[in-house]
Amino acid sequence: MLKRFKLSCDQATTICDKNQYGEASIKELITLKIHFIRCKICAIYTKQNTLLSVFYKGCSKDCKEVQHRLSLKEKEALKTMLTQHEKQG
Repeated sequence: MLKRFKLSCDQATTICDKNQYGEASIKELITLKIHFIRCKICAIYTKQNTLLSVFYKGCSKDCKEVQHRLSLKEKEALKTMLTQHEKQG
């Protein structure tokens, strides 16, 4: 019966990654918690992975608020440069 709940570290990290996106099943999460009892490295990996996910979500939120486009002045300068380049070429 316990063989059903036995995971390799590679399988454990895959479940951890799936859990970050809400795709891990209840059975997988239980199996992962049981794996953590005997493998502290995977437990640390999961904590670090969660922390990085939270950090990057916060950074991406700030990045989405910044509008990435040229101002009218920059557009005109770019048009002028392209026009000059076409005349030279």
